[in-house]
Amino acid sequence: MARYRRIAALKSAEAFRAYVSSLGIDLPLDEELVSGPDAPLAQPYRLRSGFTIGNRFAILPMEGWDGTRDGRPTELTFRRWRRFGMSGAKLIWGGEAVAVRHDGRGNPRQLVLTEDTVGDLARLREELVSAHSERFGRTDDLLVGLQLTHSGRFACPDEDDRLKPMILYHHPILDRRFGIDPDSPVMTDDEIAQLVEDFVHAARLAQRAGFAFVDIKHCHGYLGHEFLSAFEREGRYGGSFENRTRFLREVVIGIRAEAPGLDIGVRFSAFDFVPFHRGPDGYGEPDPIGDGRYRYAFGGDGTGVGIDLTEPLAFLDLLASLDIELVCVTAGSPYYNPHIQRPAMFPPSDGYGPPEDPLIGVARQINVVRQLKEHRPELAYVGSAYSYLQEWLPHVAQYVVRNGWADFVGLGRMALTYPDMVADVLAGRPLQHKRICRTFSDCTSAPRNGLVSGCYPLDDFYKRLPEARILARIKNRQRSVSEPSSV
Repeated sequence: MARYRRIAALKSAEAFRAYVSSLGIDLPLDEELVSGPDAPLAQPYRLRSGFTIGNRFAILPMEGWDGTRDGRPTELTFRRWRRFGMSGAKLIWGGEAVAVRHDGRGNPRQLVLTEDTVGDLARLREELVSAHSERFGRTDDLLVGLQLTHSGRFACPDEDDRLKPMILYHHPILDRRFGIDPDSPVMTDDEIAQLVEDFVHAARLAQRAGFAFVDIKHCHGYLGHEFLSAFEREGRYGGSFENRTRFLREVVIGIRAEAPGLDIGVRFSAFDFVPFHRGPDGYGEPDPIGDGRYRYAFGGDGTGVGIDLTEPLAFLDLLASLDIELVCVTAGSPYYNPHIQRPAMFPPSDGYGPPEDPLIGVARQINVVRQLKEHRPELAYVGSAYSYLQEWLPHVAQYVVRNGWADFVGLGRMALTYPDMVADVLAGRPLQHKRICRTFSDCTSAPRNGLVSGCYPLDDFYKRLPEARILARIKNRQRSVSEPSSV
């Protein structure tokens, strides 16, 4: 059985380097952190528009599970966004995934942007900005966007908690895994044209709510990402690269026409693997694909477990031609291969143990962003997958930014438990080790079991909620299946 060293056991930069070397991966770090105005992570970044982002930290968007049934934020949502504002990060990439219409929600508690909810979203942004102002003074260098999404084959919009998928093509593995009938209809071109209008309308609302940019989400197996892998779809939105990117082009054209002045970003999965499943030993195994090539991975090499960046590089060329500067890079999907998307030592309650040392997944994403940046250096890149680095996150982040491998370092899970890691790093203060995310995955296990999302192990606020006891009982029941061990 595979066994990996925990990050907390790597007590020195020398130990970190030695372990990384033993894994055969490229994951450098700076031993000494620099603080103050000359620190690499404190440097401002000037966009082509002339706007200057105050430092090199970003808060990544995560799907919220604590909104109301009609798509409005609750006090839990406001608390999370206030903490984002208090983090010190000057780029808020999307806040969280917000559905452009009801049937696009990934869960019944996800936010939705409509004429009825736009005021609530405006107040959410205002509270984030206010919290940032109270702690740091200035906000003229704070860029706040909103991620727009439709969950596609993973849509689960209603209280019955049943998937109500909208798909672009039939996927032989995912259809079987998620109970999609092989005869169920795919979205028509006319339905896609309506969805384009819905994204454009949501972008107008986001601008009205005060957001500086919208992210047209193209990652993690949701509908935007599925367009990129629609190799076997017929018609205007499938087959060729031109057709598979038509949806993005049409949304961008519509936003530019109807919401002038609103900036646009894209978060995309730069590569994907075949779906994985829990093997007999508890660790993830790739689903078999037979003797043929795996044809459903944008950025894949056909093997199901390899990378070919030919099309992702062409995607960057497209973004540049569309005058899109903001690019956030991620990988894979939390639904079918989470170890390449968000490396973690401990799987969620319904997941599988990591089939590789999670540091390999971190290094893979960092080095892919480096290659993308080398291809189109004029774009502004936000990197992902840093939370697993834990104590060593700022050391790797400083090296990456200092050497131009990425422009911003994104924090996702870490922002739930220790959002002010950013402020501590920039001020040169010691890290608060008891608040560092250890990737226990309870922030995923809870919503997978119908509970609100949050960091139950480390955030005292969530520890005290009744849901914490419910989650503990659920996890105890699910431990009847042996878990993989680690050291």
